[in-house]
Amino acid sequence: MKTSTIFALAAAGGAQLAAAHSTVYAIWVNDVDQGLGNSASGYIRSPPNNNPITDVTSDGMTCNLNNEATAKTIEVKGGDKITFEWHHNNRDASDDIIAESHHGPVMTYIAPTESNGKGDVWLKLAEDGFADGAWGVDRLIQNKGKHSITLPELAAGEYLLRPEIIALHEGNRQGGAQFYMECVQIKVTSSGSITLPAGVAIPGTYTATDPGVLFDIYNSFTSYPIPGPAVWDGATSGGSTGGGASSAAPASSAAPATSAAPVASSAPASQPGRTTFVTSVVAITTTVQPNQSSPSSGAGAAVAKWGQCGGKMYTGSTACVSGSTCQVQNPYYSQCL
Repeated sequence: MKTSTIFALAAAGGAQLAAAHSTVYAIWVNDVDQGLGNSASGYIRSPPNNNPITDVTSDGMTCNLNNEATAKTIEVKGGDKITFEWHHNNRDASDDIIAESHHGPVMTYIAPTESNGKGDVWLKLAEDGFADGAWGVDRLIQNKGKHSITLPELAAGEYLLRPEIIALHEGNRQGGAQFYMECVQIKVTSSGSITLPAGVAIPGTYTATDPGVLFDIYNSFTSYPIPGPAVWDGATSGGSTGGGASSAAPASSAAPATSAAPVASSAPASQPGRTTFVTSVVAITTTVQPNQSSPSSGAGAAVAKWGQCGGKMYTGSTACVSGSTCQVQNPYYSQCL
């Protein structure tokens, strides 16, 4: 009798969990309904069912279980308000969206369509975690399944928008967090100048043990660490293409001719008896000895381009190879440039 009761409770719990699932049904552009998007002729790469992804290493994390181009793409402009509409079973007003027990954050990512979501291409446009005693999912339910972003002034082209819910009702155990997401196809037709910088990979940006993934909502807490990257400012641009290019300045193509070892990025800014200087993105370290004066001239072989040629407490040659001159960088360091 007891065994039968346990199985009955387990079956009831499974039915409740299944009833809680959700997918994106449609989007709105500047509060104009774009129609049902998760049909065969729609604009949402919708999965075959509304089940979540629970393995953060799965390829399904990219756009759920259907990362195939759909028949339609919605035309938008930079600065447009894009609203995503989630539902459990249908777009009826009575639909329950997602179970109230499925507390967690709501986020939105973007990537260039040409990438198909592969590689370090995803930028986070928005996130809504835990604030004022309520979760992003709570606010989503209160708003009838809707949450919105404002599209940056992007360069013309095609992009994927990836709205996402992380349900944490089982997040107190590893592998228990539930991820819901789809990819929405849009085409920017305005002539903005912002291109997507390098982003993060999905799968890749989350791990099963991230503090915001392995999170117990049933114990006392006052804050929640939203997983994934920081929200992109929507203004820092990348390269000349629609995505994947880093906004960081490239290193000089000419390798510096120096025997000094590069400084690790984790090294402190200064150490007793050592000074670090950065030229382009190459760090050069020189060891300095106290109580030595800088010579006004020096003997010896000419210093190669990029090498040290002067500075307080420097005792080497001050002559540079032909084609470069010794230029003061600061009182302690001059360089052949």
